[in-house]
Amino acid sequence: MSATLIAPIAALLYLAAAGLLLLHVSQQRQQVNRAVIAFSLSALLCHAIVVWDSVFAGVGVNLGFYKVSALIFLVINVACISSLARRPLQNLLIALFPLSAVAVLVATFAPDTAPVSSDLNPGMLLHISSSILAYAALTLAAIQSALLAAQDYQLKQRHTRGIVQMLPPLQLMESMLFELLWIGISLLSIAIVSGFVFIDDIFAQSLVHKTILTIIAWVLFSVLLWGHYQLGWRSQTAVRLTLAGFFLLMLAFFGSKLVLELVLQRP
Repeated sequence: MSATLIAPIAALLYLAAAGLLLLHVSQQRQQVNRAVIAFSLSALLCHAIVVWDSVFAGVGVNLGFYKVSALIFLVINVACISSLARRPLQNLLIALFPLSAVAVLVATFAPDTAPVSSDLNPGMLLHISSSILAYAALTLAAIQSALLAAQDYQLKQRHTRGIVQMLPPLQLMESMLFELLWIGISLLSIAIVSGFVFIDDIFAQSLVHKTILTIIAWVLFSVLLWGHYQLGWRSQTAVRLTLAGFFLLMLAFFGSKLVLELVLQRP
């Protein structure tokens, strides 16, 4: 079955799973039921087939703007679902699944924006894979920080219903955020170091903005982790720095690809 047929199925499965998860969370159920798991895993399987057909088709790798977006969402979803047994991350999936549905459809039906790369050496593969994993972990951290900000605001306003009832305790939410940040910054460190080692000119004209913004984001995340463990930074400070770092990181990666591939039409 081709990706053009599987992609709409994946999108529908994602939307169904998101709807069931929203119902599940609103009813404050502690365990994810079998229907949610079945829809989620089926959507992931279809998503993986689409990504394989779109990104890894032929003799090389297609890392165009739309294709790599679908790949990153797949990695994010796999990481989030695999962590459900240890941490209550189902709230994140309610936001991720509809976005994943869009990413799968766009990756399948939008035109290619970059040629297939067939000459990637192991060093470049390490750089690319660590970058994608870092973006995935830090995307989860950004969504987690947004939920934490909403929860903290509601509690300060003495609102005990709505989103406050749907989320785990504030302390656990903060703990989950910093776990994701540790994972993300570790992977981002590998991506930056491997970029300096294996890319011939990481400050070339087409890469300089991406490199500088990524390093600034790394510094922001590092300062946040240092401030948390040394100065006790929590809650709103953590949210602001996480979202700022995530914005810079997304601007570095997706902003650069968008301008080069969609605006300037340069691979």
